Amino acid sequence: MNAFVTVWVRWSQALERYARGPIILFFTVMSALFGLVVLPRGGAQLKSTSGGVGPIDTLFFYTPDRVYDMIAAYGEAGRAMYRTSALTADLIYPIAYSLFLGLAITWCFGRLPAGWRWGQRLNVLPFGAALFDVLENVSVAIMLSVHPARPALLAWMATAFTMTKWGLVGVSVGTLAIGCIFLGTNEVWRKLKF
Repeated sequence: MNAFVTVWVRWSQALERYARGPIILFFTVMSALFGLVVLPRGGAQLKSTSGGVGPIDTLFFYTPDRVYDMIAAYGEAGRAMYRTSALTADLIYPIAYSLFLGLAITWCFGRLPAGWRWGQRLNVLPFGAALFDVLENVSVAIMLSVHPARPALLAWMATAFTMTKWGLVGVSVGTLAIGCIFLGTNEVWRKLKF
């Protein structure tokens, strides 16, 4: 347990060294580019080849029957395209969003008075989301590759990875929102002091 805490604290402190405006801006742009342009285009292409069935990784929960029915609906071309995306662009995106969220959380909480900095150590959570995102992508790629086989255990593992990813993303975004609110409140309070 001590080794885990040590690694967590060191990772958190490393983020403190790099939480600068230009770096955060770069990863904000990268996250937006992938999240709003690259991945939605791939999802739209997948839907067009599959009669409207979208990507698996946008769901929060799925059963083996549902996911394998989706995989069958993609068709050969859709499965090949999705597999390529899952092992390329969808592996870069977690790096971009985890660095954006981690650095932004660090920046916000680092500008607060010492008693309010409790959230700064939560800056490592986005990297947990990225880890489970990568595990999800690899699982999806394997499920796409083994079609028409339908290994239930693999599908349940994938849905567990997906749910954990979305949970950690939600906590990370919530932490960033709280940090921004605290930072804004602190700035307003500081300006109103007589």
